[in-house]
Amino acid sequence: MACDLCDSDGGTLLFRSARWRVVAVDGAEGAAYPGFCRVVWNSHVREMADLAPAERDELMRAVFAVEAALVQALRPVKMNLASLGNLTPHVHWHVIPRLPGDPAFPKPIWAHALEPGSPDGRALGTLAHGHPEGMTEWQEQVRRALEVL
Repeated sequence: MACDLCDSDGGTLLFRSARWRVVAVDGAEGAAYPGFCRVVWNSHVREMADLAPAERDELMRAVFAVEAALVQALRPVKMNLASLGNLTPHVHWHVIPRLPGDPAFPKPIWAHALEPGSPDGRALGTLAHGHPEGMTEWQEQVRRALEVL
Protein backbone atom coordinates (compact mmCIF):
# COMPACT_ATOMS: atom_id res chain seq x y z
CA MET A 1 0.00 0.00 0.00
CA ALA A 2 1.33 3.45 -0.93
CA CYS A 3 2.01 5.97 1.82
CA ASP A 4 2.26 9.68 1.04
CA LEU A 5 4.67 10.25 3.94
CA CYS A 6 6.94 7.36 2.91
CA ASP A 7 6.91 8.30 -0.78
CA SER A 8 7.65 12.02 -0.30
CA ASP A 9 8.67 14.54 2.36
CA GLY A 10 5.04 15.65 2.67
CA GLY A 11 5.79 19.36 2.29
CA THR A 12 8.72 21.73 2.05
CA LEU A 13 11.52 20.14 4.05
CA LEU A 14 12.74 22.42 6.85
CA PHE A 15 14.78 19.91 8.86
CA ARG A 16 15.60 16.21 8.79
CA SER A 17 17.10 14.12 11.57
CA ALA A 18 17.89 10.41 11.40
CA ARG A 19 14.41 9.52 12.74
CA TRP A 20 12.05 12.41 11.98
CA ARG A 21 11.64 15.44 9.77
CA VAL A 22 9.79 18.76 9.83
CA VAL A 23 8.03 20.11 6.78
CA ALA A 24 6.14 23.30 6.05
CA VAL A 25 2.74 22.45 4.62
CA ASP A 26 2.40 23.46 0.96
CA GLY A 27 -0.53 24.31 -1.27
CA ALA A 28 -3.81 25.88 -0.24
CA GLU A 29 -3.46 24.73 3.39
CA GLY A 30 -0.01 26.26 3.72
CA ALA A 31 -1.16 29.52 2.16
CA ALA A 32 -4.29 29.72 4.32
CA TYR A 33 -2.54 28.76 7.57
CA PRO A 34 0.92 30.38 7.61
CA GLY A 35 3.37 28.47 9.76
CA PHE A 36 1.50 25.15 9.44
CA CYS A 37 4.12 22.43 9.89
CA ARG A 38 4.13 18.66 10.16
CA VAL A 39 6.57 16.69 12.28
CA VAL A 40 6.83 13.29 10.60
CA TRP A 41 8.42 10.08 11.87
CA ASN A 42 10.66 8.95 8.98
CA SER A 43 9.94 5.21 9.06
CA HIS A 44 6.45 3.87 8.50
CA VAL A 45 4.88 3.51 11.92
CA ARG A 46 1.10 3.71 12.31
CA GLU A 47 0.65 4.74 15.96
CA MET A 48 2.54 6.61 18.67
CA ALA A 49 2.18 3.49 20.84
CA ASP A 50 4.23 1.58 18.24
CA LEU A 51 7.27 3.75 19.03
CA ALA A 52 9.62 2.94 21.88
CA PRO A 53 9.31 5.35 24.83
CA ALA A 54 12.60 7.06 23.94
CA GLU A 55 11.43 7.50 20.34
CA ARG A 56 8.13 9.03 21.49
CA ASP A 57 10.06 11.42 23.74
CA GLU A 58 12.37 12.41 20.90
CA LEU A 59 9.45 13.02 18.54
CA MET A 60 7.58 15.12 21.09
CA ARG A 61 10.69 17.22 21.81
CA ALA A 62 10.70 18.05 18.09
CA VAL A 63 6.96 18.88 18.14
CA PHE A 64 7.42 21.19 21.13
CA ALA A 65 10.49 22.85 19.58
CA VAL A 66 8.51 23.61 16.41
CA GLU A 67 5.63 24.94 18.50
CA ALA A 68 7.92 27.24 20.51
CA ALA A 69 9.68 28.54 17.39
CA LEU A 70 6.37 29.32 15.69
CA VAL A 71 5.03 31.09 18.79
CA GLN A 72 8.13 33.27 18.84
CA ALA A 73 8.10 33.94 15.09
CA LEU A 74 4.38 34.47 14.42
CA ARG A 75 2.82 35.37 17.80
CA PRO A 76 -0.38 33.40 17.10
CA VAL A 77 -3.57 33.68 19.15
CA LYS A 78 -3.32 29.94 19.84
CA MET A 79 -1.34 26.90 18.73
CA ASN A 80 -3.06 23.69 17.63
CA LEU A 81 -1.23 20.37 17.96
CA ALA A 82 -2.88 17.31 16.43
CA SER A 83 -1.96 13.75 15.60
CA LEU A 84 -4.61 12.46 13.25
CA GLY A 85 -3.65 10.49 10.18
CA ASN A 86 -6.97 8.97 9.23
CA LEU A 87 -6.07 9.21 5.55
CA THR A 88 -2.35 8.71 6.04
CA PRO A 89 -1.69 6.02 8.67
CA HIS A 90 1.88 7.17 9.35
CA VAL A 91 2.85 8.86 12.63
CA HIS A 92 2.96 12.61 12.16
CA TRP A 93 1.97 15.70 14.15
CA HIS A 94 0.31 18.83 12.81
CA VAL A 95 1.64 22.04 14.41
CA ILE A 96 -0.64 24.91 13.44
CA PRO A 97 -0.39 28.56 14.49
CA ARG A 98 -3.88 30.05 14.64
CA LEU A 99 -3.89 33.61 13.45
CA PRO A 100 -6.85 36.00 13.54
CA GLY A 101 -8.52 36.03 10.17
CA ASP A 102 -7.46 32.57 9.08
CA PRO A 103 -10.25 30.93 7.06
CA ALA A 104 -11.50 28.70 9.89
CA PHE A 105 -10.74 30.86 12.96
CA PRO A 106 -11.81 30.15 15.68
CA LYS A 107 -12.94 26.65 14.60
CA PRO A 108 -10.55 23.77 13.88
CA ILE A 109 -8.92 24.13 10.47
CA TRP A 110 -10.55 20.92 9.30
CA ALA A 111 -13.96 22.57 9.78
CA HIS A 112 -13.28 24.71 6.71
CA ALA A 113 -12.68 23.10 3.32
CA LEU A 114 -10.08 24.79 1.15
CA GLU A 115 -10.07 24.37 -2.59
CA PRO A 116 -6.77 24.46 -4.51
CA GLY A 117 -6.18 28.05 -5.55
CA SER A 118 -8.84 29.22 -3.10
CA PRO A 119 -9.03 33.02 -2.84
CA ASP A 120 -9.17 32.82 0.97
CA GLY A 121 -5.70 31.26 1.11
CA ARG A 122 -3.17 33.93 2.01
CA ALA A 123 0.53 33.98 2.67
CA LEU A 124 1.96 35.81 5.65
CA GLY A 125 5.19 37.61 4.97
CA THR A 126 7.49 37.27 2.00
CA LEU A 127 10.65 35.36 1.33
CA ALA A 128 13.39 36.78 3.46
CA HIS A 129 16.74 37.66 1.93
CA GLY A 130 19.75 35.80 3.25
CA HIS A 131 17.85 32.70 4.37
CA PRO A 132 18.94 29.32 3.00
CA GLU A 133 17.01 28.15 -0.05
CA GLY A 134 14.55 31.05 0.14
CA MET A 135 13.13 30.15 3.56
CA THR A 136 10.83 32.63 5.19
CA GLU A 137 11.79 34.07 8.56
CA TRP A 138 9.48 31.71 10.46
CA GLN A 139 10.83 28.70 8.54
CA GLU A 140 14.38 29.70 9.40
CA GLN A 141 13.44 30.07 13.10
CA VAL A 142 11.97 26.57 13.08
CA ARG A 143 15.10 25.16 11.42
CA ARG A 144 17.40 26.85 13.97
CA ALA A 145 15.31 25.59 16.90
CA LEU A 146 15.61 22.01 15.67
CA GLU A 147 19.36 22.13 15.12
CA VAL A 148 19.95 22.15 18.88
CA LEU A 149 17.89 19.04 19.65
